[in-house]
Amino acid sequence: MSVTKYQIYLKTVELGSFTAAARALNFTQSGVSHAIGSLEEELGVTLLVRSHGGVPPTADGRALAPYFQEMCALSHRLEQHAEDLRGLDTGLIRVATFTSVSEKWLPGMLKTFQEKYPRIEFELLPSNFNNEISDWVLHGQADCGFISLPTPAEKYLDYWLLQRDQWKVILPCDHPPRAGRQPFPPEALEQYPLILLDEGDDYEIQAIFDHYKVRPRIQYTVQQDQTILAMVSGGLGISVMEELMLYKCAYPLAASTLPKVFHRDIGICVKDKNALSHSTQAFIDHARHWVLQNFPEGWNAPKPHER
Repeated sequence: MSVTKYQIYLKTVELGSFTAAARALNFTQSGVSHAIGSLEEELGVTLLVRSHGGVPPTADGRALAPYFQEMCALSHRLEQHAEDLRGLDTGLIRVATFTSVSEKWLPGMLKTFQEKYPRIEFELLPSNFNNEISDWVLHGQADCGFISLPTPAEKYLDYWLLQRDQWKVILPCDHPPRAGRQPFPPEALEQYPLILLDEGDDYEIQAIFDHYKVRPRIQYTVQQDQTILAMVSGGLGISVMEELMLYKCAYPLAASTLPKVFHRDIGICVKDKNALSHSTQAFIDHARHWVLQNFPEGWNAPKPHER
């Protein structure tokens, strides 16, 4: 049974339609539909509900999805190991990442890496949810992932700390001076409309509100950091954002610290540091040195964490 059919099924469920999956995988829509129909025939179960509103998975489809994911991950590890045995600097690295790393680090990091390893390819898996990134790495859907530490999955992962990133209050440039001073008065978090990123189950920013015992007036909850920057710059409210996202920011903004320093630790994680392909190990080594060279003020000379 071809692993390609599993990949097609998983992508169809992820994107919710045959058309979107075909576009993402560079197949025809009929090819995607035929592959899933063939998989259903081989397994003797119906995997998807065909309807005008999309193609959600059936109960059987949801039950089998973890096995499909495991088979795809095993196939990927097999290919990587075979490439290592051949001694070739080739392969595919699947990297899970969140917005600030994707925008501020990865362009330069990948450019310099591929100058050295031009035949290694990358698949980037974006998510703003720390738990989702950890799960992708744990279940083999990603070879490595950039995460915000601490995370509940720490005890199951090996990771390296890359940088300590401070949380800042961001404001429009013409914000009232009494709230724009340094440090930012915590009580003012309740006085102005707040624009927040949807954190899922991570609650990193909520910890700040809990510490100061404030109940902010959340006016907007959005999915993208760039949207928050644009909205704050446009005078729609204030926000709390990681300092890395403000690096070379294209929007005119003011930023204030809080009386107590809050930060997140950015790390790169793998499922098992002793079972990495040559290409993944090379990328992790490169990422650590690239951050050290380009963001030295955030470096803490960390050692890899071992379970």
